[in-house]
Amino acid sequence: MLASQKLSRFCCVYWLRCVRKIYGNGYGLFKPTPLVTFNLDLVEQRSYIRNLSHHDSESQAVKYLHLMTRRRCASSVRRKCWSCGTSAPSFFCPACKVVQPPAKISYFEIMDCDQTFTLDTQRLQRTYLQLQRSLHPDNFSQKTLTEQAHSAEQSALVNKAYRTLLKPLSRGLYMLELKGMHLEEGADIAADPRLLMEVMEINESLAEARSEEEVNSIGRSMRERLKELTEQINTTLKEGDLQSAKGLLAQMKYFANIEEKVKSKLSQFADNAQA
Repeated sequence: MLASQKLSRFCCVYWLRCVRKIYGNGYGLFKPTPLVTFNLDLVEQRSYIRNLSHHDSESQAVKYLHLMTRRRCASSVRRKCWSCGTSAPSFFCPACKVVQPPAKISYFEIMDCDQTFTLDTQRLQRTYLQLQRSLHPDNFSQKTLTEQAHSAEQSALVNKAYRTLLKPLSRGLYMLELKGMHLEEGADIAADPRLLMEVMEINESLAEARSEEEVNSIGRSMRERLKELTEQINTTLKEGDLQSAKGLLAQMKYFANIEEKVKSKLSQFADNAQA
């Protein structure tokens, strides 16, 4: 029991130190209201977590605190603030509070996601909204030109990271890029004549479709095919079989393209109906 209590206290103290490295005592980032006041005595009394729960755990401030704390503690990137020289995490300096230039970290780290093909897209969206609320250039219109430039760079990078990780195809291709593999246009699918013929036939059927029912039928078929490919790609990436994942992503690329054509054709039907 004593060992368990010591371990629990150590975890609380370690978490607290990580928070203090980022935000000091919790003041400054979300002025004028402080986030959380940290008192080491509360940790000694094993009541620190209860003290934190008294704050609104659903507020953007506390959510952002948790997000940035995890990122700062997990990140191996060490750099200095461009303004004051203090060790600074990816987005804001803990000392002078100025926005930092983008760090050289992966999109998964930027968005606080596990590097996995089947990531939680709802959590990804929540993180995206939280980051944009803090980094959007409109928040820095009265700041220095340097801060405005860094804000615009950070906001654009967050947008790019979000768009890349949101869809399975771009996410999978990015995961291959992190491993040094790139998918050349048409290089993999051309090696399988049967698959190439299938893609051509589907495109022809879509071009000849004259009713929404026909187009919707092709769309359902593509969604089922993409779902199967998503499961297969996830398995191959988990197993570390990058070459197989590359081939499956090549297939996904063509079927995803057909799915976009289906959406475009359905939009044309809708426009013609309104005309």
